[in-house]
Amino acid sequence: MLVVTNRLTKRYGGFTALDACTLAVPPGEIFGLLGPNGAGKTTLLRLLLGYLTPTSGSATVAGHDTAADSLGVRENVAYLPGEARLFRRMNGREVLDFFARLRPTCSRGEAGRVADRLGLDVSRQVARMSTGMRQKLALATVLATEVPLLILDEPTANLDPTARAEVLDLVREANARGQTVIFSSHVLSEVEESCGSVAIMRAGRLVHEQSIADIRRGHRIRARLTAGFAGVPEAFDGHVRVVAQKHDAAGAERLVLEAAESLAPLLGWLATLPLEEVEIEPIGLAAVYDRFHRSGEGSGT
Repeated sequence: MLVVTNRLTKRYGGFTALDACTLAVPPGEIFGLLGPNGAGKTTLLRLLLGYLTPTSGSATVAGHDTAADSLGVRENVAYLPGEARLFRRMNGREVLDFFARLRPTCSRGEAGRVADRLGLDVSRQVARMSTGMRQKLALATVLATEVPLLILDEPTANLDPTARAEVLDLVREANARGQTVIFSSHVLSEVEESCGSVAIMRAGRLVHEQSIADIRRGHRIRARLTAGFAGVPEAFDGHVRVVAQKHDAAGAERLVLEAAESLAPLLGWLATLPLEEVEIEPIGLAAVYDRFHRSGEGSGT
């Protein structure tokens, strides 16, 4: 595994910013990291980079212990922080020149090409750039760096839809070249479109981890059953998750179910029920995320 954490924890006095986080990211993955502000995403990323010292637990990146060998870690990582700070008196071209000289693995030619693809005017002084332009400039330096791991904290923040789409293309191209990407974002659709796996965080804890392929295999079923029918037959318990169950004004049973596996056995079971209406749709990442951030779940992984 390229990135491994083992019960990684960070506390500030009585406040726990990250609580016993254990995860593994294999090489060649685009790994999505989701959660609202304060969920612990940025704390986790800073611990991985060695910017913070863990209270307990451990982590390694490319075989380097993040606490004992943070320099070795950062030789293998290019990091885009959530709020990139650049030299305000330089123009964009000078910033790209500076980072290419500072880090041999950063290709100045590639940085220029990324800036061009993002529609960035590198002749403009940083102090006169908009927030979105500064974001593009930071992205150009990070995405032009040839290292095993890219850590991108909200990479599409402050960008227009065209630039967002271009950034996702650039991330996929970096991955196709062999780079692993940790992609922290609030935009579920971007994570679902780009990532192979996703971890959901809540209040400092890792509460769910799943591959996007597995998420896409799941379906949500909304069914209205003949009045007088009640409950879900025990024969199918364990194969579906009951999200909601109630009677409507006419006395008919309304069920909302989620199935994590193939639809084939579920369709056969549904055919045995006294259905009046049925709708089937993919669950999608948004529904999985809502399960942990709107329904009150999230006590385990």
